[in-house]
Amino acid sequence: MKIRVVSDSSSNLFRADGFDYITVPMKILAGQTEYVDKPGISTRQMVDDLKVFKGKSGSSCPNAGEWLEAFEGADAVFAITISKNCSGSYNAAASAAREYMEENPGSKVFVVDSLTAGPGMAMIAEKLRELISQGLEFEQIKERILDYQNHTHTVFSLKSVNNLVHNGRVSHVAGKIVAALNMRVIGYAKGGKLEMAHKPRGDKKAVETILRMMEERGFYDGALVRISQCFQEEIAGVLKEQICAKYPASPVIIEPTTALCSYYAEEGGLIVGFEGAFNTENDNHLF
Repeated sequence: MKIRVVSDSSSNLFRADGFDYITVPMKILAGQTEYVDKPGISTRQMVDDLKVFKGKSGSSCPNAGEWLEAFEGADAVFAITISKNCSGSYNAAASAAREYMEENPGSKVFVVDSLTAGPGMAMIAEKLRELISQGLEFEQIKERILDYQNHTHTVFSLKSVNNLVHNGRVSHVAGKIVAALNMRVIGYAKGGKLEMAHKPRGDKKAVETILRMMEERGFYDGALVRISQCFQEEIAGVLKEQICAKYPASPVIIEPTTALCSYYAEEGGLIVGFEGAFNTENDNHLF
C-alpha cells in the first residue's frame, strides 16, 4: 500500500526524508501582492514588505482542488492541517478526502486537525513517518497518531500581535495592551485556539516562562522539542541551551518559520512544539 503524508505549509516542513511527503501551500495576501508559502519564497522579503505595507493583509488556505491534486496516486493518505479554528484548511482537506475516496474505491484518507500550527504539525508528520516505517496497518496508524497528538503541546512567544489582531485571532484590546506596554505575549494552543497566558518583560523572562509552561504540561527528559523561530535565532538558541542543560536526553530542533507562520508570529516570534503529558485541552475528532 502506497501511503502518503500531505500537510499544508503551516507545518514549516517543506521536505522530509524516508517517506512520501508533500505540502500544499498557504498564501499571504497584501493588497495585490500574493506570497505563496512554498520552497524558494523569501520570508525575509515578505516580513520586510509587510512592515511598511499600509493596507489590509491576510492569509488564505489551500482549496479542495489543491488538496485533491496532492492526494493523486496514493492508496492511502494522512492529511495534516493547521487548526480548523484558525483556517478553512481542514474543511478543504476533508472535502477533498471525501471526493478522493469516492473517485478511488478502496482508497483511504484520514484528515488530522492538528489543533495547532508550525512545529506541532511537523512533529505529527515525523511521527507518521515512524509509524509507516513500522509497516503498521492504516487503522493502527490512525489510532496511534491521535494518541501521539494528545501528548503534544504548543506554546508561543510573540513580540507583536498586529497580524493576529487584524485577522481576528486576538482581540483588539489585547493588541493595544501589548503595543502600549512594549511587552512579549506568551500563550499556548488550547483546543485549537490561541490562549494568551503571560506578558513578561524581556527575553530572559520570556525564556523562563516558556520553560515553566513546558514543565507544567508534563515535559520530561527525553521528550522531543521543535522550536520554530521568526528571525529570533539568538533567543531560540538560549531556550535550547536551557532545555538541554536541564533535560540532556531531549532532542531540540530549531528551524525557521516559513511564510504562514512568519506572518502570524511576526519578527521576533517563537513557536515551541513539544511532547509531554496527556493534553486535556485537545479535542480530537475522527473524520
